[in-house]
Amino acid sequence: MTADRAPWRIEHYDTLGSTSDFCARRAAEGEPERLMVVAARQTAGRGRAGRAWESPAGNFCGSALLRPRVPAGQGGWFALLAGLALIEVLDPALPAPGAVMLKWPNDLMAGAAKLAGILLDATIENGMITAMIVGVGVNLAEAPPVPGRVTTSLAALGGAMTPEALAPAFCARLDHWLDVLASGAAPLRAAWMRRAHPEGTAITVDGGRRSGIYAGLDDDGALLLREGDRVTALRGGDVALI
Repeated sequence: MTADRAPWRIEHYDTLGSTSDFCARRAAEGEPERLMVVAARQTAGRGRAGRAWESPAGNFCGSALLRPRVPAGQGGWFALLAGLALIEVLDPALPAPGAVMLKWPNDLMAGAAKLAGILLDATIENGMITAMIVGVGVNLAEAPPVPGRVTTSLAALGGAMTPEALAPAFCARLDHWLDVLASGAAPLRAAWMRRAHPEGTAITVDGGRRSGIYAGLDDDGALLLREGDRVTALRGGDVALI
């Protein structure tokens, strides 16, 4: 950890509606960065595209507050950074390292099954990100169904980790990649691509509205989608593997 950083403050709660909503309220009240809020149970967890995220006992649901103070256009790097930090925490807990991969921008997949997801909420003032909430949901013990998706859990993959162990480990890997990003995005981009599904994987975007071939990331971290002879950089969208 960089010497001038304060330690992470990790707070545990039995039940919250949404750890991200709770964290966002704290941020609006002036809470300093480096707060991690963890709930044993969420009653109103949120996933991407408005989907509900269920979190039964034994799974992980938590949100971290960052205050990166960078231009809004750089926000996409934090999505990649968070996914990379999480996969580095979970991979050693699996009997077969490398069994989990990243799907753009930050879903963790075991084959076609989703193990974990990350949702970022940013507060932008005068073109700068003044607060970033990194919401994390990991199926550690159980794999609740998600409409239109196949899901899995760390336990089903033969691994084991407690929410109490995951929180500080994730914070430590966030620190590592925040330090890397501060010196330039190229190493982060390269590391993310090494942990992702291979180039040439067939994907769809936004429920099949577009389909093509994953062609890597551009220099700004956008997804490159190859459709025939054309390659397009996408900075948003719900990606699914075919």
